[in-house]
Amino acid sequence: MPTVQDITVRKATEQESVSCKNWPTWSCETSEFEWEYTQTEKCLIIDGSVEVRDMPPSGESVSFGKGDYVELPTGLKCIWNVKQPVRKHYDFE
Repeated sequence: MPTVQDITVRKATEQESVSCKNWPTWSCETSEFEWEYTQTEKCLIIDGSVEVRDMPPSGESVSFGKGDYVELPTGLKCIWNVKQPVRKHYDFE
């Protein structure tokens, strides 16, 4: 089963930044919630700050924010801690 260590976080390339703008947008206020990925998600963070932790807790976490290109793998069970209101473009495989 994937863990937060399997999440890819990097700065988007110019081409990715342009193509991601065609994807739907999702936003969320400061909050914390559980999530399980049934498909791989690729997203570009437009605004905000997020910390993602394993579920059940492992003590590991991954943080990302504005300008980051993130890939979250199928099968990941996690807790999203939205530290600053977030907006993102997203796409599921």
